[in-house]
Amino acid sequence: MTNSIAEIEAARCIFVIGSNTTACHPLIARRIFRAKENGAHLIVADPRSIQLSRFADVAVNHRLGSDVALLNGIMHIIVREGWHAHAYIEQRTEDFQLLERVLKDYTPERVQQITGVDRKHLERMAELYATNHPASLLYAMGITQHTTGVDNVKSCCNLAMLCGNVGVYGGGVNPLRGQNNVQGACDMGGLPNVLTGYQPVADPQVREKFSKAWGRPLSERPGLTITDMIPAMLEGKLKGLYVIGENPKLSDPDWTHMHHALKNLDFLVVQELFLSETAQVADVVFSAASVGEKEGTITNTERRCMRIHQAIDPIANTLADWQIICRLSTAMGYPMQYQHPEEIFNEMRHLTPKSYAGMTYERMGLDGLQWPCPEVGHPGTPFLHQGQFARGKGKFHAVEHQDPAEMPDAQYPYFLTTGRMFAHFHFGTMTRVSPHLDIEQTTGYVTIHPDDARALMVREGDVLVLSSRRGRMEAPARISRSVEPGTLFLPIHFGENPTNVLTSAEAVDPLAKIPEFKVSAVKVSKLAPSPP
Repeated sequence: MTNSIAEIEAARCIFVIGSNTTACHPLIARRIFRAKENGAHLIVADPRSIQLSRFADVAVNHRLGSDVALLNGIMHIIVREGWHAHAYIEQRTEDFQLLERVLKDYTPERVQQITGVDRKHLERMAELYATNHPASLLYAMGITQHTTGVDNVKSCCNLAMLCGNVGVYGGGVNPLRGQNNVQGACDMGGLPNVLTGYQPVADPQVREKFSKAWGRPLSERPGLTITDMIPAMLEGKLKGLYVIGENPKLSDPDWTHMHHALKNLDFLVVQELFLSETAQVADVVFSAASVGEKEGTITNTERRCMRIHQAIDPIANTLADWQIICRLSTAMGYPMQYQHPEEIFNEMRHLTPKSYAGMTYERMGLDGLQWPCPEVGHPGTPFLHQGQFARGKGKFHAVEHQDPAEMPDAQYPYFLTTGRMFAHFHFGTMTRVSPHLDIEQTTGYVTIHPDDARALMVREGDVLVLSSRRGRMEAPARISRSVEPGTLFLPIHFGENPTNVLTSAEAVDPLAKIPEFKVSAVKVSKLAPSPP
């Protein structure tokens, strides 16, 4: 997030797009409700009618994969009406003219054809966002899990800069991370092309610094993304896989493709709290300690690095993740003799001067610190780009709408989208072993619009068969107007009804390599007639 969670309450307008915030980020949703109580306006754009839609000044259900067109249409109106931040654009940004040329083609009439959103709603969304300052834009995986995910994010940034909402308290472009330490994992180099603090492995000076600290030469070649690993496994180029706290048998696209890829490995190691679907097919399983059984730090969605404190001793033969990795590294010939995670943290912050150098265990206290925190004594940074962007001037990107990789056709006439529901987290590795949570929803389901249910003669609870170009799966029907006619929704949490049987491993964003989980083309039929 460019801004802090608490600042949401100071926003005069909040635009939520591609995020079912109450179900996936309930504590952040509370901030939105408080902002509403303080008089803020709320705009919600999502292909489904979500709980947050009920409280919105304007809520629209745009067609799957039409985010760029929707955002361009809003910006078209803002520029047409002269509501954009002229001085801010002139002083703090570049390439506005390139964006302006593209926006001319995104008239309300054209955008309504692409998105299905009525022009009067487009006009109202544009007016609310542009005339209530500061405005905060929040998004989640409904924006990123597309073949146009990078373009979607660029369009969100375009809109925020257009109205002068980046680098101001209460504004910003604020992605809501999918898990509690996704931000921290990325910060620590959990990406194939960077080391800690997003220092590129291709930079010779960066490699020299880390090589000196670690006593080994480092390769200049980036690693593989997850979606690149799968074909590498199938081709025999990737022979071993070490999975830590992930469940690719459920989380990665195209179940059949992934199943064959895992079987083709010479060796699979899984490090996990519970015996997930992936752990069940592993050659070796390392039993990891939970968050309450270890010390360390996490960095959350607002860039806040916080200490976690051990509450109980590790159960049975479990170890903290860092201890498992150290033992494995030492056994493989590279000794790691750390005695405490604070040693690891101190090494990392000295190698990551721009963002983490000023943090220490003592300074973090109870509330943590937000990066960048470049030196001891620095208070941390609640919001980014104040006065000047990190790159100098904020860059506008001229982005055109593109259809999803798969559109409904005569053979597969329905849109399918996937996501979370309130009771479960991610792929259920933890929540589904909790009886109190699992009883809330014990099986997957297909949400289908009443019009489609009538056409298929489907009743509530009938078992439906969904098929895509990758495979088929079954799940009971849940009839609801929360989806639009022609669109189906599947929650991702249930191994008995795995959504990734249907989703595509080939449809990925060309830059980020994120699969298009949010859009697939499927057909649907009833498994058996309803009883009399």
